[in-house]
Amino acid sequence: MTISMDLNASPLPEEDEDPFEGQVEEYNAPKKDQIEEYIAPEEQIESGADIARREREERKKRLKRERPDDRPVQVSQPPGYDNFFHNKILKSYDRSKLPPGWLDCPSSGQEIFGMIPSKVPLGESFNDYILPGKRYSFRQVIHQQRVLGRKLGLVIDLTNTSRYYPVSDLKKEGIKHVKIQCKGRGSVPDNSSVNHFVYEVRQFLSRQKHSKKYILVHCTHGHNRTGYMIVHYLMRTMSMSVTQAIKIFFDARPPGIYKPEYIDSLYKFYHEKKPETIVCPATPEWKRSPELVDLNGEAAPDNDDDDDDGVAGPPLQENHEIDTIMTNDDVLGDEIPNDQQDAFRQFCFQILKLGTGARGHMQFPGSHPVSLDRENLQLLRQRYYYATWKADGTRYMMLITMDGCFLIDRNFNFRRIQMRFPCRVANDGLAEKTHHFTLLDGEMIIDTVPNSKKQARRYLIYDLMAVNFVSVIERPFCERWKMLEKEVIEPRNHERYHRKHPYYIYDMEPFRVRRKDFWLLSAVTKLLNEFIPKLSHDADGLIFQGWDDPYVPRTHEGLLKWKYAALNSVDFLFEIVDDRRLLFLYERGKKKLMEGFIVAFEEGSDPMLYSGKIIECAWDGDRNEWIFKRVRTDKSTPNDLNTYKKVMRSIKDNITEDVLLTEINEIICLPMYADRIRIDSKGHHVVRRK
Repeated sequence: MTISMDLNASPLPEEDEDPFEGQVEEYNAPKKDQIEEYIAPEEQIESGADIARREREERKKRLKRERPDDRPVQVSQPPGYDNFFHNKILKSYDRSKLPPGWLDCPSSGQEIFGMIPSKVPLGESFNDYILPGKRYSFRQVIHQQRVLGRKLGLVIDLTNTSRYYPVSDLKKEGIKHVKIQCKGRGSVPDNSSVNHFVYEVRQFLSRQKHSKKYILVHCTHGHNRTGYMIVHYLMRTMSMSVTQAIKIFFDARPPGIYKPEYIDSLYKFYHEKKPETIVCPATPEWKRSPELVDLNGEAAPDNDDDDDDGVAGPPLQENHEIDTIMTNDDVLGDEIPNDQQDAFRQFCFQILKLGTGARGHMQFPGSHPVSLDRENLQLLRQRYYYATWKADGTRYMMLITMDGCFLIDRNFNFRRIQMRFPCRVANDGLAEKTHHFTLLDGEMIIDTVPNSKKQARRYLIYDLMAVNFVSVIERPFCERWKMLEKEVIEPRNHERYHRKHPYYIYDMEPFRVRRKDFWLLSAVTKLLNEFIPKLSHDADGLIFQGWDDPYVPRTHEGLLKWKYAALNSVDFLFEIVDDRRLLFLYERGKKKLMEGFIVAFEEGSDPMLYSGKIIECAWDGDRNEWIFKRVRTDKSTPNDLNTYKKVMRSIKDNITEDVLLTEINEIICLPMYADRIRIDSKGHHVVRRK
């Protein structure tokens, strides 16, 4: 049930804060922190009286500098001193140096699971522009938090400038500082910055063992950018709706997030429908000071959250339907921090039981098929195989975590996408948990409806390597394929199509997901003649999967691919050097020039445009040259020399469709296949879907 609330309601009374240990599940952390850890000096707690005494002495010294004669200076404060100081002294300075509305903005809010939302503390250099009672520097911040029994360990700065305070103020106290620069005017923080924020908070909280330290999160005023980031953290670490997360921040830091575009962006990002009962708070009174209202007495446009001299950020992206043509070269998802990516790479290598050598650590570990030739064709007679179509899409592995899903491309780079994969539940209720560290393998394709030409992305999952941290690569493929349906696809479809989730909208996800089908070899003729021609996406051949095979990382000699003769291809690195067109492969991780190789491009195209890129080429035996087909934007290295040799052998052997079908018709008559096909046909029914 969606929670209704009025964000303008008064905040609840402050309650005792619950400890946040145990709220965060730890990632496989990298060996070294991204940010340098500072050693805190011995604590010296400064009382309120000490602060007042120090500021009084500073004021004496400043006034003495302004009056160089030796006449005594009266430092007592007569009646009306505050008004005189505010109206006379402050006006002699450039008050534009202070962020507009900062003086009357409340300094900080209540703790939210170890995070303290705050306006930006201003360094000592701003003291001349601020009344003593209004000052809020890190000296005051540290003192205030110590009075509350809290010790700061991390400050996350979301402002778009570095002019507000020197980071050295924090280093002296042994507090880490992380800068995530976010524009405040006309844009919400970008998704990569959100990923960075969530990762830093997760890492900091998960590494605490003996002493509890807190995180100060601030933008300029500690409401919109700060609230936006904290809500994202809550959504990715706890089971709640956007409405609930926004209310948690509202209760801790009233009036919460008051920019409508920030609230709308949160609902859109997490694929939830914004309830009609949600009322965006009005602009706070401290933003309605005389210099911040227009001639009609209304609050002026809220541009003060921008910290870079008035240069606005990129415009907000509206989610309108536009006729953009999808391609396999489109970049999906958002960047993540390098340390997080390294931790995910380590996880993949551990699950796939691979070593982590310097060079190997950067290589894509997914299983690769080999080209079918007359020699390995005999494997179909020796082992039990199933067949599926070879989709001409983009290869991705996918890592599912509670923090989100991550597409893993051929360059072994991870990019985050927002999708939901609930775990299987015993009863018919709503899954409270989602998959966490489940690893899949598959292909991203683009379906095109023949009549309307409308496009839609779909991720075809064909293998499962880990379920919630548990590796399953040594299990036979038939078991992994069934587990994929039972553990991943069915819970998701059940929740989606039976409308079990009260607020999540699956149709807002960036693409659809399904398990790829496999057929008995006896169905290959229908697969080629009936199924593939009716597909709504491109296919360029067949894949033969050993039914009892484990998952084999990298090159799998038993995983076979057959391509239509005209579609056999090799990926080269193309370079133009001194007007020479050169083609390179890889041999033992190094470039190998293929002497005498010739590549032909389309008439009228400029070969210089392809220099330095990975290009896919098909062999033209009649002309004895390679024909350019496309740029492989999904790859950063060419094929290995051994791969090239296997493709050339496949081309030379020329296993045509007729040859393949003739061979398969003989194979399925063998006793080994005939008996097993009869058993599988009774116990295993595959529903054909397009």
